[in-house]
Amino acid sequence: MVNTKVDLCGIQIDNPIIPASGTFGFGYEFAYNYDINMLGTFSFKGTTKDPRFGNPTPRIAETPSGMLNSVGLQNPGVDKVISEELPRLKSCFKKPVMANVSGFSVEDYAYTCEKLDAEEQIGWFEINVSCPNVHGGGLAFGTDPKNVAAVTKAVKKITNKPVIIKLSPNVTDITEIAKTCEAEGADGVSLINTLLGMRINPKTRKPILANTFGGLSGPAVFPVALRMIYQVYNAVNIPIIGMGGVSTAEDVIEMMLAGATAVEVGAANLVDPFACKNIIEDLPKVMEKYKINSLSEIIGGAHNG
Repeated sequence: MVNTKVDLCGIQIDNPIIPASGTFGFGYEFAYNYDINMLGTFSFKGTTKDPRFGNPTPRIAETPSGMLNSVGLQNPGVDKVISEELPRLKSCFKKPVMANVSGFSVEDYAYTCEKLDAEEQIGWFEINVSCPNVHGGGLAFGTDPKNVAAVTKAVKKITNKPVIIKLSPNVTDITEIAKTCEAEGADGVSLINTLLGMRINPKTRKPILANTFGGLSGPAVFPVALRMIYQVYNAVNIPIIGMGGVSTAEDVIEMMLAGATAVEVGAANLVDPFACKNIIEDLPKVMEKYKINSLSEIIGGAHNG
């Protein structure tokens, strides 16, 4: 019998599969399709201090082996997440959940996290300093080590729950940002967020996305994500959540060998709502195929060969 359990920042989860923020809503939407308690956990919709309508449409564009999104952190705001979304989630998900938080200032991040900190069901904070399609926030924070340090420090002050910083790949050296997070007390890092990209309509000769640029996700980014996870594993001593183009159990094994403790699945959920369910069910067979008895034993295994 194989063991799929892993320890994520001091909390044991049944398997390393985590639907990524922005691709799984607040969870209960997917509970109509299958029992989401089979997940390790999931990262809920990126939440900000105030409600956000998001960017103008069109804000989705297809690409070869992936997609561009410029949704712009549409969400009801932290107060409604607490009063409406979390009670709905509690009715169908009995495990700790990961709260994904975004902001436009250090104070925004701290305020939103402090509000959510009181919610018993929240097990981890995933702090998004890396959204590439929001003006005035996100990418501006994630590409500057000083800003990342300030956000990390502020959030760590108001919570004893694990704080995981979500890193941007749109930087020269992602290990520098990861080291900054670790130095300021982050309990883990998650990577990668989407790569900045665009599409142009030849007929109109204009960008397809109303925001011009968007975040590229899907299988096209998997090799880039894998490389960055491998690099960051060598640079820090805190857990890594890997993500970027994951769609199969074999992808999960690769990311864990590169150094990930857990793995988020993003765009695949938008293609197939059963993507995470299928990966979890396939994991034991893939583990047996590669003679893996316990997933926790292979974390960073590619560095030993």
